[in-house]
Amino acid sequence: MLLDDAALERSSVVANNAMNRERPLKSYSRELGLDLLAAAPARWLDLCCGSGRALLEAAPLLPRTEIVGVDLVDHFLRAVHPPNLTLLTASVADWTPDAPFDLITCVHGLHYVGDKLGLLARVASWLSDDGRFVADLDVRSVRAPGRVSTRLREQGFEYDPRRRRISLTGRRDVRFPYRYLGADDKAGPNYTGQPAVDSFYE
Repeated sequence: MLLDDAALERSSVVANNAMNRERPLKSYSRELGLDLLAAAPARWLDLCCGSGRALLEAAPLLPRTEIVGVDLVDHFLRAVHPPNLTLLTASVADWTPDAPFDLITCVHGLHYVGDKLGLLARVASWLSDDGRFVADLDVRSVRAPGRVSTRLREQGFEYDPRRRRISLTGRRDVRFPYRYLGADDKAGPNYTGQPAVDSFYE
């Protein structure tokens, strides 16, 4: 039985406060190939930011960067937040920013999103004209007719199957030729070794 967004977000697989939630700032270089200190974006959005540990580390190192972290579960570290950091508890399924971002990241968060393609399309519209989006994505978890990686590239995304990394440069209007059906939280472990969510489309 496939779950809608509301049911999926109540799943213990998705509302998991242990999986990758305490990741440090250095993990963004390892997982996404980013040198955040060199990039120094004016506005940075981190989706599925976990406890916010990495962002708390980054904020004093990037004092001119406005940093926003969004996570479904309110398990943020109880620390004094620097003035350039905002941590929000919200579902990425319906949250929308009020201004574009120069950098959008998502470290291992897409594994737990239901409508992965829907979120990717929305993220594309949140970028500044020369903004950059980078995230982990295993296309095998997107159950749709045809080659999903081909559809992604047709819309301007770059996909690295070896690193299981997706990226996009520049804001654009993305439209995938699919209808979202729901998600399966019983898909089992993915390449990270942790239980993940499969997304189904027709």
